[in-house]
Amino acid sequence: MIGFLRGVVVAKKPPSLLLDVRGVGYEIDAPMSTFYKLPDIGEEVTLYTHLAIREDAHNLFGFVSETERALFRSLIRVSGVGAKLALAILSGLSVEEFHRCVEAQDAARLVRLPGVGKKTAERLIIEMRDRLPELPTVHLPGAGILPTPTASPVDDAVSALIALGFKPQDANSLVRKVSVDGKSSEEIIRSALQSAAK
Repeated sequence: MIGFLRGVVVAKKPPSLLLDVRGVGYEIDAPMSTFYKLPDIGEEVTLYTHLAIREDAHNLFGFVSETERALFRSLIRVSGVGAKLALAILSGLSVEEFHRCVEAQDAARLVRLPGVGKKTAERLIIEMRDRLPELPTVHLPGAGILPTPTASPVDDAVSALIALGFKPQDANSLVRKVSVDGKSSEEIIRSALQSAAK
């Protein structure tokens, strides 16, 4: 099992990134909460990882904190919640916000996340009540602020929202509703996700 990786960020295209670890390039999927804290391309970062092995693929997921990884691992054990949906949940809510939703049994807030229907929201509340990970404040060295990418931030934001489970027309609509002037794709995605959660 791969517990963490320390390497240089080579490319970022939410929700995927490429990490160079001593000459080996690792493709990693990460929630937007991790993308917001990544350093610039060319800088070093350490990510906690989860390796998912299926018959047709080996997928590596990265997280800026052990808390996020613990919640991700708990989420994928819930019936009907796969890795893609778990990433969408972590992209739309912080660990603390997810805890509050479960504790307050706020299914309505969960339903606003892409891919989460009423039954899934209710199942999440019931099954996660007893297995919410503790909330230690663990941050990795090397975390920084994302630069504005060279590709079109609007196109990157739409692509990322689609990868997180939004339908293309919904992703376009969400991005059009937020102010994009001078913002990086990560800032646009954050605003769109906040808008979707209201």
